[in-house]
Amino acid sequence: MKLNSKHLFLNLVVVFFSMTLSAQEAKKDLKQTAPKPLYRDPIFDGAADPTIIWNKKEKLWFMFYTNRRANDSTAKGITWVHGTKIGIAVSKDGAKWTYKDTCNIDYKLKDITYWAPDVIEYQNKYHMYLTIVPGIFNDWYHPRSIIHLTSSNLMDWKFESELKLASERCIDASVFRLPNGTWRMFYNNENDGKSIYYVDSNDLYNWKDSGTKIIKDRGEGPKVFFWKGKNWLISDSWRGLNVYSSEDFLNWNRQEKNILQLPGSGQDDKVIGGHADIVVNDGKAYIFYFTHPGRTPENKGVDSYETKRSSIQVAELEYNNGEISCNRDKSVQINLKQ
Repeated sequence: MKLNSKHLFLNLVVVFFSMTLSAQEAKKDLKQTAPKPLYRDPIFDGAADPTIIWNKKEKLWFMFYTNRRANDSTAKGITWVHGTKIGIAVSKDGAKWTYKDTCNIDYKLKDITYWAPDVIEYQNKYHMYLTIVPGIFNDWYHPRSIIHLTSSNLMDWKFESELKLASERCIDASVFRLPNGTWRMFYNNENDGKSIYYVDSNDLYNWKDSGTKIIKDRGEGPKVFFWKGKNWLISDSWRGLNVYSSEDFLNWNRQEKNILQLPGSGQDDKVIGGHADIVVNDGKAYIFYFTHPGRTPENKGVDSYETKRSSIQVAELEYNNGEISCNRDKSVQINLKQ
């Protein structure tokens, strides 16, 4: 009788802990509905060009973004898109984001402008490839370069080098590791019709530029990713995002339909989507993009805070018959796993 009671007690303990662990696992898998907009910068209200990465030490998702001075009423012409630091927002699940700070970057120039960061992690070190504009300008025809930075905490960044690329006006790095272990950076060469070029490295520090145009179409913010057994590249053509696929990372075939070209119906999402990052997580692919909510057809040519401000949005990609599509009005249930 005592033995049976003991066994009963042990069984109850096992059941209790099993239920506790099951509840914890269920909580981990609990998805949240992403709001629209997903995020707005509380300082300048100009968040754009997002890139997402997991911070191992803080156990949070970090969003890095270009932050233009949309609410600066003193900025003349297009100076408001210059003179900014890289903003950081954080999230536990990819659904709810809060402002954290700006990056501390060890690269000092007067009135420096930071654009379009791309951040990757390799062998417990973070690498950022960042577009530099050496000043605050009122036109688009000034030098740009891409620099390499490293960090151990995603906050403090050490300057490593300035990359020697195909021209003195190159922007929007996107780094991807090829199947053979080589790193390839795709970037926009503004001096050649804003087409996409590439550069290769074996160690993320020493880069050899191919001098080769691999995508002739005009487009900014190239992003390469692997999903559904295929290699993909998207770029921002200001008519939504171009979508390409490739078997060798050199010859890219463009699908007929762009994504994020047709306006959505959600808050701050009734315009085209721009410069995006893709997070492939637990088999799903989420696209984080930005919009200028005020740039509607009726506001064409209007220069105001409402047409300058920008918001970050998220949608889930879909794959059908060999092509990617995106229903930006569909509710996004998300809980990114580390």
